[in-house]
Amino acid sequence: MKLDMIHHIAIITTDYEASRRFYVDILGFEIIAEHKRAEQNDAKLDLKINETTQLEIFVKSTSPARLSYPEAAGLRHLAFKTNNIEENINYLKEHDIKVEGLRTDDFTGEKMVFFYDPDNLPIELHE
Repeated sequence: MKLDMIHHIAIITTDYEASRRFYVDILGFEIIAEHKRAEQNDAKLDLKINETTQLEIFVKSTSPARLSYPEAAGLRHLAFKTNNIEENINYLKEHDIKVEGLRTDDFTGEKMVFFYDPDNLPIELHE
């Protein structure tokens, strides 16, 4: 089997407006489509990360919280490459986003930091 690239990443959130503000207004992802699904009592927000990758946000207010943190089975975190991690950290803090301390990746020696979406999903910046 040959796989070319990641097409999309899907996450579940619990608050549509908070998620839309975070992923669109703060992180700057472009909206591809927004859908309300009455039959499933949820909403779906399709976002463009870059030319090849999308982020699917499924919003369901009754979704259970993560069972343990951060080592629950399943998606551990999202990670995005950046060229100026300190500038991004300052930007996130200016928008009242919870950001951990800057650290160095044990294996690559590169700078990295975690921050959190409105549902406390860890997101990594990696320089």
